[in-house]
Amino acid sequence: MARIDYATTDHLSDRGKTIMDRLSHKNIFRMLSHSESHLVNYCRLGNVIRDHGKLDACLRELAITRVGILLGAEYEVIAHKNIGRRVGIPEAQIEALEEGSKSDAFNEVEKAVLDYADDLVDNANPGAGAGGTFERVAAHLDAEEMVELTLAITFYIMTSKFLITFGIDLESSD
Repeated sequence: MARIDYATTDHLSDRGKTIMDRLSHKNIFRMLSHSESHLVNYCRLGNVIRDHGKLDACLRELAITRVGILLGAEYEVIAHKNIGRRVGIPEAQIEALEEGSKSDAFNEVEKAVLDYADDLVDNANPGAGAGGTFERVAAHLDAEEMVELTLAITFYIMTSKFLITFGIDLESSD
């Protein structure tokens, strides 16, 4: 149950209302819309991460979903398992995400990505904790993809913590 009431769109500008309509008034965005400036900019960055990068969409969604699993953000896990299916992640891999890189469902690159996501979630100082996993992933991705992967993982760490902190409810259709 949400810890504060979800916002209505009454206070939003036309731009804010358009964003909410485009996003089907999902609960995460209803909560974010308490601050229209943050809603707008959160959506801008999220859109870039999901739709405007070079990073392979399947790798991105494996990492994002793993973040949600590790942090216990059910809302995030459900949403990104669905996105993962849409971008072509096989169901066997979606089911294996709970196990992470220990699963034989993943290839070497996917395992490196999952281990990197695990390190970024688990370590307060990712430079110290993720050093080895960074090098493993960087052996397969170029600099642009490394930036995009790291931003995707850390953006969704923030998102997962937002969801958990505010107790964002799943939509009834999920």
